[in-house]
Amino acid sequence: MLFSRLEKKVAFRYLAAKKRGFGSVISWVSLIGITLGVATLIVVMSVMGGFHDTLLNRIVGMNGHVVVYHQDGAISDYDYLIEKMRQNKVVATSAVSIVPIAEGQVMVSANGNNTGAMVRGIRMGDLSSKTATGTRIYGKDLAQIQDGELVAGNSLTRNLRVTMGDKVSLISANGGTATPFGTMPRIMSYPVMASFFMGMYEYDSGYIFMPLETAQKYLNLGNAVTHIDIFLTDPNDTTRVAASLDRLLPDGFVVRDWRDLNRGFVGALQVESNVMFLILMLIVIVAAFNIVSSLVMLVKDKSKDIAVLRTFGVSRRSMIKIFILTGTSIGIIGAGLGTILGVLVAVYIEPIRQFFQWMTGRDLFPAELYYLAELPSKLVWTDVMGIALIAIALAFLATLYPAWRAAATNPVDVLRNE
Repeated sequence: MLFSRLEKKVAFRYLAAKKRGFGSVISWVSLIGITLGVATLIVVMSVMGGFHDTLLNRIVGMNGHVVVYHQDGAISDYDYLIEKMRQNKVVATSAVSIVPIAEGQVMVSANGNNTGAMVRGIRMGDLSSKTATGTRIYGKDLAQIQDGELVAGNSLTRNLRVTMGDKVSLISANGGTATPFGTMPRIMSYPVMASFFMGMYEYDSGYIFMPLETAQKYLNLGNAVTHIDIFLTDPNDTTRVAASLDRLLPDGFVVRDWRDLNRGFVGALQVESNVMFLILMLIVIVAAFNIVSSLVMLVKDKSKDIAVLRTFGVSRRSMIKIFILTGTSIGIIGAGLGTILGVLVAVYIEPIRQFFQWMTGRDLFPAELYYLAELPSKLVWTDVMGIALIAIALAFLATLYPAWRAAATNPVDVLRNE
């Protein structure tokens, strides 16, 4: 047995002692500090994980895991290339779908309001199949969208004060008419027949989808597209697929995966997550140092009891184990309470946010700043257990010096001075 009955009895009596003065206060501070530190770490890491997964899933879900471009800016024989890709063994076993896209920047105008947007031409069947999970469609069904009709982001239609069936004007510098005074921008009006809500502000406020043929005509691409999106079964399998496409495609084609296209964004999320973990871990470290102070004061306060125990034959090793158990118990209780509190807050983070938003009357999570309409959270149980174990390990390390001091107490000197 790791701890004897006597060691456990003495340790828990010291832990539960009511008259320990300032040392007891420090013990409570240590317990509360570890609880709050563990809870905060779990909540922050869960929210960061939720941000990472939600943003990447929605960004990648709309843009493809592997993207094929041409140096000239347009791909004219895209149907032939898509068929050629599907015949490739690596692509055929890894790809879910291969989608041609015609894309361009425009200015959208309606009801005296103007805003910039990205027009994306896509076959409506492909749009229906690639729409991210949780996306809501209002108005006409995507399968019924015809040539000359638009599907706009929900926030975009709201900002332009457009309802279903209203026309918006698209203004583009691409394919404009040449005049003696310069190139006149291309202006055309289309009805908005449906809107979508992804929950990601960047898309909801800045994207317009239209049938591929409509986009090709409007962007003056002829029978060409700007790029080809390839969606994979496993988003982490991009390296193998991209290498295969590099060997398959003729010169002039450029293959990029979602990591290349979002390198800065992915890197920033990872760095922020690591920094937040290190900063918040300081809370737990400070609480662990409070355990040192508490146990040192306990050793000083109980020096007579320690001397009596030593004269009755309690070994130095047992004294070390008594104080290690006392301090580590604070860490275990604090880590347990912090884990329960952190998991509960992480699970109900969005209702909690809405409650405080209602209480304060302020928008605590503006979508235009954080890109998402709801506060995401993803609990990774290995991370939760790791945080709790780190807190317990720090509490254990904090007990070593006070335990050594207790074991080093000379019973003769203590009893002589009494």
